[in-house]
Amino acid sequence: MIAEGERILLMDEKGRKYLVKAERRSLHTNFGAVDLGEAIGKEPGAVLKSHLEKEFLLLRPSAVDILHKIRRVPQIMLPKDSAQIIANTGVGPGSLVVDGGVGSASLAIFLGNLVRPDGRVVSYELREDFAKVAEENIKLAGLDKIITIKLKDICQGIDERDVDLVSLDIPTPELVLPHAEAALKVGGYLSVFAPCVEHLQRLYREIHKFRFRDFKTIECLVREMKVSEMSTRPDTRMIAHTGYLTFARRV
Repeated sequence: MIAEGERILLMDEKGRKYLVKAERRSLHTNFGAVDLGEAIGKEPGAVLKSHLEKEFLLLRPSAVDILHKIRRVPQIMLPKDSAQIIANTGVGPGSLVVDGGVGSASLAIFLGNLVRPDGRVVSYELREDFAKVAEENIKLAGLDKIITIKLKDICQGIDERDVDLVSLDIPTPELVLPHAEAALKVGGYLSVFAPCVEHLQRLYREIHKFRFRDFKTIECLVREMKVSEMSTRPDTRMIAHTGYLTFARRV
């Protein structure tokens, strides 16, 4: 049952989504005004109608819905890349993660949703304006007790120890290598997102000097399929290069 003040998701007949709260006010859309107070006391799956009699499906938002609606300042890490971090490091409930370069907190939210209820994500960010937006997005996701933002240069050091994953999305990841080595538990993982080959070259020149092994660099490309009765084929558009992901293990 939806409680008053709870965050909800409404979906119109065109598939557009509205992330709002169940409260006594109207939501104005292209399909008319919806009384959000009518969601209070209803179960997910119920239908609300606008004053134009257009139907809106009522749902509880998932973490994916939240990620699609967060405020973006710098370019966010897309789910296709975030998912590869999970697939290649095994981070899960109870893990301690250090995130270097929080940006808009897309990756921090993705990770925070996985490590809860007993895990933690500590995100380092240099820019105060980015940190402020990230804190707003983290609160929107309901993860402010799981994710902590430190206004600090991760290149100058990592405070945490016995860490399961250090994830970096910064211009100079090679400068963090000694700090990541000290912070990670034996068997823990390093993940580096690099938009350009030059970042990779600098990283690989330095990483062999530290106690990291099992190196792997990948690129993840995603293309949807267009499915119909008469024709099924790959879509002409795809999410291609966003960056290179490098993984290594602390030994």
